[in-house]
Amino acid sequence: MIGASTDTQQAQRRFREKHGLSFTFLCDAEKKLVQAYDVYKEKNMYGRKVLGTERTTFLIDRKGSIARVWVKVRPAGHAAEVLAALRALK
Repeated sequence: MIGASTDTQQAQRRFREKHGLSFTFLCDAEKKLVQAYDVYKEKNMYGRKVLGTERTTFLIDRKGSIARVWVKVRPAGHAAEVLAALRALK
């Protein structure tokens, strides 16, 4: 499992430690990955339009193909949903 965000490596390290995560995070400070996956979008934040990353999960199979995509992800229960989809791939 790999996570990616536009946060700095320090911010990612703090996030991993805070939430007890053990998987690798990619630092996309230049926003190349989020733009390539078309998840860097205009969002509403407190009534203002801003550019930001739309929280999205891509499940990529062993062949490197995108098997499933979840958009506008909410954290609650999401990990279990992804795990079930991953198990269904086998």
